[in-house]
Amino acid sequence: MDEAFLSNPLHFHELCELVLIEESYGKRIVGNHIDSFSAGDLVLIGPNIPHIWRNDDVFLTENHHERARAIVIYFPADFLIQLTDDQSTIQAMEQFIDKAKDGLRFFGDTLEKAIVMMRDLIDKDSLSKITGFLNLITLLYQTNEYDSLSNGAYKPIYSERENKRINLIYLYVMQNFKDTVSLRDASALLDMTPNAFCRFFKKHTQKSFSRFVNEMRIGHACKLLKDKNYNISEVCYASGYQNLTNFNKFFKEIMNKNPSLYRKEMELGKFNIHDHL
Repeated sequence: MDEAFLSNPLHFHELCELVLIEESYGKRIVGNHIDSFSAGDLVLIGPNIPHIWRNDDVFLTENHHERARAIVIYFPADFLIQLTDDQSTIQAMEQFIDKAKDGLRFFGDTLEKAIVMMRDLIDKDSLSKITGFLNLITLLYQTNEYDSLSNGAYKPIYSERENKRINLIYLYVMQNFKDTVSLRDASALLDMTPNAFCRFFKKHTQKSFSRFVNEMRIGHACKLLKDKNYNISEVCYASGYQNLTNFNKFFKEIMNKNPSLYRKEMELGKFNIHDHL
């Protein structure tokens, strides 16, 4: 995939989707999990889980020359199971696909090996592609170097109409979280009262609207904290918070540590990949 930018709407499908981001960065929602993505991210999304990838607004500016590049592999969930009649292998693949229904993000040595294998698949012929793909899946199945993204309790509602309505809200927050996000404005997008909107949003995401907004902001803050050119105060305001007190409060609530410790752990190489939203 090579596009000017990623702006796909929230969607779901019956296929499994393995995505390696080669170039670009932005925000990703898988089920009810929110995170920033950047080059080198590798995520497996199972069947029928709503997801959206969207580049940060800088990709939409006329003078921005970077592109959104990714290697994407789609495959049916039962493809792996149909290759064998061995019951232990079938059970193992069923468990793997079941884990993927929450979305899996890979890291460490597994990520490095998978990147090489996915790039190699591009130039292989048809039969070699199949064997290379099976080797790749074997690597991902056997590893413990992954994070589950969406909450295991998340139960998506499979409705195109409802997805389109939620998509409007996701886009509204993605476009405005650095400034002002209004419950009244969000409710108006769906022609609902604020109370009805809050019930609707929580039913479909298993989290409150305010929690969603704060997770979007803190996810962006985590990205900015990796850049030493920003001090904590600048990260706070660039992420949509009006004061450090609220910023520190929500950062600790969501990340289980304050921004200074988060940055220090990254600088010391002690950052735990499992610390995510």
